[in-house]
Amino acid sequence: MRAVIQRVKQAGVTVEGTAVGSCGRGYLIFLGVGDGDTEKDAERLWSKIFNLRICADSEGKTNRSIAEISGEVLVVSQFTLYADCRRGRRPSFTDAADPETARRLYEEFVSLARKHVTRVETGTFGADMDVSLVNDGPFTIVLDTDEWA
Repeated sequence: MRAVIQRVKQAGVTVEGTAVGSCGRGYLIFLGVGDGDTEKDAERLWSKIFNLRICADSEGKTNRSIAEISGEVLVVSQFTLYADCRRGRRPSFTDAADPETARRLYEEFVSLARKHVTRVETGTFGADMDVSLVNDGPFTIVLDTDEWA
């Protein structure tokens, strides 16, 4: 699984002009599911994100987790995180999971987040979405479970 985590002051997602999800201070997480990913990957990835100390403390240092700031989370599915651009000019997405598997693991990831964070909202899986955000920092982290031992 791959995630792009953006620390935000606020973020929102709309589908065909209708707001479907938003968050205040916390994380906007773009989540991609790869071929071969499992529930274990979802658990590992959420645990890593939940425990990251990338939120500012009272001195402005990145020393606090999402739980410590009572932050919110917006999760948006994004299979394009698995784009392979090594050849040609048109990306290949063959490394992304099939839609059924991706939806199941996306929903599992969201379920895990909801066990730990009071407000977790989502985009619409598989939809063409417009995402807006106010990046706090800016602060962006990229995680890939395939890169962990």
